[in-house]
Amino acid sequence: MSAHFPRPTLADQMVAATSGTDEFTDASSGLFIAAPRRTGKTTFLLGDLIPAFVRAGVVPVYVDLWENQGADPLDLVASAIARALAESQGVLGKARSLTSAVLSALTIGGVNVDLSAIGQPGALTLTDALRELSASAGKPVALIIDEAQHALTSSTGETLMYGLKAARDRLNLPGVANLRLVMSGSDRDKLLRLVNTGAAPFYGAAVKDMPKLGKPYIEHVASRIEATYPTLAPVDRDSLTAAFDLFASRPEHFSMAYREALDPTSDIAGIGRFESRVLEAAHRHLKREAADYDALFRGLSEVERAVVARMLETQDTFRPMDADAMSFYRAFVGKDVNTNQVNSSLQRLREISPPLVWKSTRGDYALADCGMDRWYAEHTAALSWPPALESAGFAPT
Repeated sequence: MSAHFPRPTLADQMVAATSGTDEFTDASSGLFIAAPRRTGKTTFLLGDLIPAFVRAGVVPVYVDLWENQGADPLDLVASAIARALAESQGVLGKARSLTSAVLSALTIGGVNVDLSAIGQPGALTLTDALRELSASAGKPVALIIDEAQHALTSSTGETLMYGLKAARDRLNLPGVANLRLVMSGSDRDKLLRLVNTGAAPFYGAAVKDMPKLGKPYIEHVASRIEATYPTLAPVDRDSLTAAFDLFASRPEHFSMAYREALDPTSDIAGIGRFESRVLEAAHRHLKREAADYDALFRGLSEVERAVVARMLETQDTFRPMDADAMSFYRAFVGKDVNTNQVNSSLQRLREISPPLVWKSTRGDYALADCGMDRWYAEHTAALSWPPALESAGFAPT
């Protein structure tokens, strides 16, 4: 069974929104979409949105800033544009990478140019490169940047975003979108930093939540199961929906659960109804995930725990060292806390692997893992926040 659930209608709607011709869903200034990690965002971009742009006669250029976090975001985007330009000019050939020979063969206006430093000071601008790509292909260009919020963690990444804003303004005309910008993020609060202040590169644009996989997806899965395993029909859609919700709408985890439930060689084969086994797997996953977060939280120092607790409580209004925050830390740990301790804690939370805290070049902080929000909400709903340190053999540090 294919893990990909196609959503061509949604993709076509997004393509139309970026065209500048739909007065009700205009996203010609940029389409910013947020979806939690592992909920199918990247699969949709690659499997649905890019083919939709191709069908609409638009050249798609895709870049994932999360895939190589150690690389400069500007370099990643420049490389993707250069590759697309090489393909449009027919000089890429069978080469799998942008070799110096390929780069030296690229031209703009018939003149050889150095595309290895697109966007760098004194070099070819992003506007020039994107204009040439559009002219060479004879089509508009759609630049799709996955995990775009990662650009805000470096000064060159921020420069990249301002450069793309300038390129959009230069290349687009009223009703004619020669450059379509699509930026996705797995954390809405971080992605908002691209649009929500006067200093943000795309100030005024809106961040929209990507529609979650819902009833049509469950119907797709249930129908495929019934077709493959007729004896299981009718599959209980409500039970599968409940399990999918427990998996936080993450199709990868959900598919692992129903495949295990269908496997006749698994340890749980033949125990109860198929749907019940999937639902039980979802409950086990939820408990295991909560236990992992509990252990992670308990393993932090007392000031680090206080900082994380404050971030969970205040979300995008977090200010690490204002008066309210310092008062919160003192109350949380039960003794005085100074700004040096808070600074050190924030630094360590950024450096541990995987990082717990994300920081922008403007000094904004946010939790790197938005899955902690659900864990926190479950604890507060159960009146069990913060997790007791002694319950698992931990003692306050």
